[in-house]
Amino acid sequence: MKSPEVISEGTIALVGSPNVGKSLLFNVLTGGYTTVSNYPGTTVEASRNYIKIASKTITIIDTPGMYSLIPMTEEERFSRELLFREPLDLVVHVIDAKSLSRMLNLTFQLMETQVPILVAVNMIDEAEKLGIWVNEKQLEASLGIPVVTLSAAQQRGIKSLTAKMANYVHIPALSYSY
Repeated sequence: MKSPEVISEGTIALVGSPNVGKSLLFNVLTGGYTTVSNYPGTTVEASRNYIKIASKTITIIDTPGMYSLIPMTEEERFSRELLFREPLDLVVHVIDAKSLSRMLNLTFQLMETQVPILVAVNMIDEAEKLGIWVNEKQLEASLGIPVVTLSAAQQRGIKSLTAKMANYVHIPALSYSY
């Protein structure tokens, strides 16, 4: 028997450099499975699955890694085209807490696209072991966009992430006829 088609009420893309934990976060959020490894180029096409946020069914897209909106590889070209082609409610830019300053270049490029951006600073558990502490509120104030610190591997900060994602799930306006 064919499974019923899921009707999505919004779309959120996970983007970021290779090896920042996008696919692991995708798996944690959706309960699905996409290949996770510690080398670049593992995700070479977009994976899609669904999540319930604010009682809405939302499509989550795991994109191939990209360092810039100026594509140098086929994976980057694919991710860039998806960002500009797909009607997105939100882009979650997943960054590595251990390399924060290096990751923010793509954040600034994404902010110029006029698509709502949320920064997910991942791997805070690994950063803390190195003595690196990310001040979520200060980074949010500096960037002017929402920021969440998390560890997808330890499932820390996931509730905070989904709560902020819920702010971008559009609820249709009520219309009245008299």
